[in-house]
Amino acid sequence: MINTLMLKKIIKPQTVAALLFLPLAIVSCKKEEKKTVTTEIHPTNDSVKTAKTEEKIDYTDFNIFSLSVISSAEKDSDMDIFISVSDIYKGEQPIPAAIMKNQKQMTYEERQHFELDAPSRKKLLDGIHLTENDSLYIYEYGSNQLQRMPVSQLKAVAYLSPYSDDQDLDPDSYMMGFQVATHQKTTEYDRYTNAIAYFGNQNPFVDNKMKAVKWQKAGADVSKKYFSHSKLALGKTYQSQYENLTYYLQDYLEEGNIAERKLAVINDRKEKIVEKTFSLAESDGGEFLPLYGIDADEANIFQYTGHLFKGKPPVIFGFIAQSFGCPSINFLDQKEKDFPINCDNRH
Repeated sequence: MINTLMLKKIIKPQTVAALLFLPLAIVSCKKEEKKTVTTEIHPTNDSVKTAKTEEKIDYTDFNIFSLSVISSAEKDSDMDIFISVSDIYKGEQPIPAAIMKNQKQMTYEERQHFELDAPSRKKLLDGIHLTENDSLYIYEYGSNQLQRMPVSQLKAVAYLSPYSDDQDLDPDSYMMGFQVATHQKTTEYDRYTNAIAYFGNQNPFVDNKMKAVKWQKAGADVSKKYFSHSKLALGKTYQSQYENLTYYLQDYLEEGNIAERKLAVINDRKEKIVEKTFSLAESDGGEFLPLYGIDADEANIFQYTGHLFKGKPPVIFGFIAQSFGCPSINFLDQKEKDFPINCDNRH
């Protein structure tokens, strides 16, 4: 069931979890897409406006995360909000020794979810280079809400992966991370749709500069004017606007189905500053997400754009729902590498 872009997972105990794509967190399973193929374009110096800020963020070893929604072992209608950091943790997962030693005597509920003891918590923090003085920043870019939570106030927890064999557990059977909220109802955990998380000592997010991409049909002349050649058959063409930029999106068909989408971004001087290709050929089991304004309404918005990170060019994301792997955030600048979203999407 597709719900958005970044990978958000709803995990039901004793079943192979139902994974929901929830926009960033994105949470979509996941929630954006695989690596994109980028066509080299040489932008002019002022082609893309970079968000101005006095605060300088260090983007070396920068990690962002989706949020997972996990159903309670006791009651399916209750959901826990959890951020797994297993993707960036190096070494054996810090499971308390007593858990592994006594797992056969524990109930499923006891094995499925537990808080880490003090030594395991310290090992987890050290392994991802965090301290108790750092903070968790959750930016709900769909509604422009920012939450800051001190790491010292977060529970370090483990949740059993839905793909683990409950009869033969080892430390890698668990997703390790931090609990954000518990016993959330549907109306409460929906707020984490279209959200992204970061751990550190500075807030990296730009305030109130993201917007949903609403598409409309574009003229047939756009394809020849702005897109590089493709061996695939031409499909429909769409367009949208953000600040001084116009976005054109071109479908390419194989046997009548969309196999590839190309995005061309044009500045107000009619110069193409970037072209990106989103292809299912490199996405194992992935599928294209609906386009808001074309085949999706306001309840199902997947593509977002705007200034998301301080000191960085604008971004866009939400084109492909991943089955395997995690989505990425794409910058509207050829010189900037995509930011992958850590989503612990293990199959």
